[in-house]
Amino acid sequence: MSTHVRGTVDQMGDLRVKRSRARDDIVRIVHRGLDLPELAHAVGRSLSPAVPFDGTCLLTLDPATLLPTGEIVENGLPAAAMGRLTEIELGEPDFNKLTTLARAAVPAASLSQATGGDLDRSLRQREIRRPAGFADELRAVLTDDTGSRGALTLLREVNRPAFTPAEVRFVASLAPILAEGVSRATLPGETTGDGDPPGTGFLVLAADDTVELANPMAELWIDELSAHDRPANPLPGAIRAVVAQARRIAGGGQDRVASARLRTRAGHWVIVRGSPVGADLVAVLFEAARPAELASAIADAYRFTERERAITALVARGLSTAEIADQMHLSGYTIQDHLKRIFDKSGTSSRGELVSRLFFEHHVARLDDTSRKEHTGHRP
Repeated sequence: MSTHVRGTVDQMGDLRVKRSRARDDIVRIVHRGLDLPELAHAVGRSLSPAVPFDGTCLLTLDPATLLPTGEIVENGLPAAAMGRLTEIELGEPDFNKLTTLARAAVPAASLSQATGGDLDRSLRQREIRRPAGFADELRAVLTDDTGSRGALTLLREVNRPAFTPAEVRFVASLAPILAEGVSRATLPGETTGDGDPPGTGFLVLAADDTVELANPMAELWIDELSAHDRPANPLPGAIRAVVAQARRIAGGGQDRVASARLRTRAGHWVIVRGSPVGADLVAVLFEAARPAELASAIADAYRFTERERAITALVARGLSTAEIADQMHLSGYTIQDHLKRIFDKSGTSSRGELVSRLFFEHHVARLDDTSRKEHTGHRP
């Protein structure tokens, strides 16, 4: 074997080891209970030896509408560019858009592959990425069997090699794992802020996104949705996305919903809805998410089946294994098997830990509803 061939084989073997190690690390990271910034940083640190990059952006998405609800950027595009990037993403033609990747058989692609190596065919490359010093990008929508939870973008600077097809495939293979991580990191839970969430907020934005009118509750919601170190101007990304979608609807776009569900820095959950008002104005409404709107997020985050949700609700009500088996017309051994899977999925080891981690008063009522439908033979 020639020295060149031996060197190539050694490099391929080394790369396989790096990718295997990165995958194992990321699986462990996903189950560590990190918040979103910690998750983004840890994943980037583990992924970089296997797929080198110069900058990253981890987006969260509302799986119901695929609207961006937040972003964690490290050495990426400047904050001032995010508004225009959102406009292009939601309303103008471009390559590798998130909605396209979410429907694709392989939920990842590089810009160099999509454009045949001519990156400037991409509108966001010409307007935003190249002026910021970036060349190729690798985008992956983080999709699993519960929906699209987020998107990961890896950036390479000018004069760096393009992402290879093998790198794209590897990142695509991580999409379901990372989707679970994002879902866990944004899991509804106990409010960490002080007191109840703000009341209903209302604001009106002009064509240039300046605020024409806002009530005090809207200002409180905007503050909770904003990063601690936000620039003086911009509205939070989730609001920009909802507003852009509302304008798309007003312009005759096929979309009919401009809303996003997300968690604030204070731990509250909010539904943000946008509606065009006349030719240029957009009204934005902020409402605290109701219990029924959060129940599906819990089930999705831990991949509970309908039966597992029903059993968990009965556990939360204090029923014994024998009582649960009687109500659900199953054997005690079958209930124990389900409980083991529930503990594994939620990272708990006992009934008490399961209840204390997952269920607060505002969640249990909805799960009780599910359990009644389950053991009476009805499906929601």
